[in-house]
Amino acid sequence: MALVLCLAPLTSHAQAMLLPTAQLKIGTHTIQAEVAATDASRSYGLMNRASLPANHGMLFVFDNVGMPCFWMKNTPLPLSIAFMDTSGRIVNIADMQPHSLDTHCPAGPITYALEMEQGWFKHHQVKAGSVVTNLP
Repeated sequence: MALVLCLAPLTSHAQAMLLPTAQLKIGTHTIQAEVAATDASRSYGLMNRASLPANHGMLFVFDNVGMPCFWMKNTPLPLSIAFMDTSGRIVNIADMQPHSLDTHCPAGPITYALEMEQGWFKHHQVKAGSVVTNLP
């Protein structure tokens, strides 16, 4: 029993590393995104990641339109999150600080959320109203 409990964090981390990927586009910008489309992968997200390669992120896909909020528990990377509706239009973008338990919520109903290195959206002049394409 103790062995199973000790391996549980490794299994969760390994599962996070084996997520399917998608190549997304925002205008002329290409993003390689890990796709978190299950409750388990959405809950784990980018926890315990020390870095992200350039132009890489995580796309959260929800089964139903809703207002899910995000926090940064156990996440050492400063991230920015773009909340998107069913058509991929960005509703709003928020910056999130490492390890913070503050919640960040969409300004309206969404189906997708995209986490990138903090400042990525601003640096690439992506803002509310921009459209993400090639969504799964």
